[in-house]
Amino acid sequence: REPQTLARACDLGIAMQLTNIARDVGEDARAGRLYLPRCWLREAGVDPEGLLARPGATPALKSVVARLLREADVLYTRARRGIAQLPLPCRPAILAAALLYAEIGRELEGRYALDSITQRARVGGARKLALVARAGFASPWLSGGAPLPPLDAAMFLIEAIARHPGRPLREADDGALPQFLRVLEIFERLERAERYGD
Repeated sequence: REPQTLARACDLGIAMQLTNIARDVGEDARAGRLYLPRCWLREAGVDPEGLLARPGATPALKSVVARLLREADVLYTRARRGIAQLPLPCRPAILAAALLYAEIGRELEGRYALDSITQRARVGGARKLALVARAGFASPWLSGGAPLPPLDAAMFLIEAIARHPGRPLREADDGALPQFLRVLEIFERLERAERYGD
């Protein structure tokens, strides 16, 4: 509940949401939704209404998607400082979640050539396992670094938590590995639900 840690948690949540937005541009447009910043679209020469009417993976749209992923990457980097402030048993699961979501952006940039209109970027099973292993090995060695100010957009959350302190969290009775596996199971269920409408 420490404000710096909460600020970094907000960074991670926003980074993950930006990654989702970048990955789902086509799906969202076909459903009549547009989450990309309209001012960025206009700066790139993309008509927002035209995008909704006729989604296409144009170079201009790809530049906006790339810009959104760069913003997410800045936030993933900031978030790692907060992961370092978490209790050691929590770190692997949260770092794995951060790495897995950031990897969606890498896939979108690489294999999918920033085309989130005609295809949906996914991370393969082997790569997921490698990232989970990396999180397990790297999480004890993360460092917090100097404090960073919270994002303006997240201040209301941090202030709300400060006004309403909850009861202290207790250490988990069942250890870090089961917690870690539960977080991964949640991500797998979410991905299945997105893919198959479960």
